[in-house]
Amino acid sequence: MLKGKTALVTGSTSGIGLGIAKALAEQGANIVLNGFGDVDGPRAAIAALGVKVAYHGADMSKPAEIADMMKYAAAEFGQVDILVNNAGIQHVARIEDFPVEKWDAIIAINLSSAFHATRLALPAMQAADNGKGWGRIINLASVHGLVGSAEKSAYVAAKHGLVGLTKVTALENATSGVTCNAICPGWVLTPLVQKQVDARAAENGIGNEAAKQQLLGEKEPSMQFTTPEELGALAVFFCSPAGANIRGVAWNMDGGWTAQ
Repeated sequence: MLKGKTALVTGSTSGIGLGIAKALAEQGANIVLNGFGDVDGPRAAIAALGVKVAYHGADMSKPAEIADMMKYAAAEFGQVDILVNNAGIQHVARIEDFPVEKWDAIIAINLSSAFHATRLALPAMQAADNGKGWGRIINLASVHGLVGSAEKSAYVAAKHGLVGLTKVTALENATSGVTCNAICPGWVLTPLVQKQVDARAAENGIGNEAAKQQLLGEKEPSMQFTTPEELGALAVFFCSPAGANIRGVAWNMDGGWTAQ
């Protein structure tokens, strides 16, 4: 379905980003990966799906590096047709104890990076299809883009901001073939969440499985983690013809978290 298209997925060397990159590659999209840590493994996994894959290690807190990544993607594949703004970090503390540098870093990576990547991707998307436009911008927000949780001020503020950015991007391109939507997962067992599970297990003197169940039981009625594969399938749906008039939504995949 996406053969000939190029998808750039930020923060895609593991977790949700890699799951979405794989799902888009399975539909034929060429992939530009971005992120830290192991690159060879994710690159090989995407290449095994029969598409072209490239990698750029832009630090998503730095606008100049984001600009360089977008230029690199255009040079490699012509243009970015699908932009998935997924890069994110977390820090947990009460507001009065929250380190200022952590606030700045979370806002930069979780919110501002999406703005910079979007503003640089839009012109080519708007010019596609003989000026009618074609593009898909998918912002990985969070259930925390819809509700709050104590001790996550920067993360909640950034994710609420990302939902707002999604709506404005969608409205500004509403008469074109360029759409923008947000995905709002509940708990996904990524390395980021596993750290919270480990901390809870250590703090309460319980096993890892018990800590997972405790975490889920507080917020997620389904008592199941959402998977990167499920999120990837939703991203593919947004890119399909059926998603052509889905614009500006914040689609929660949260096991009933926000239904309470």
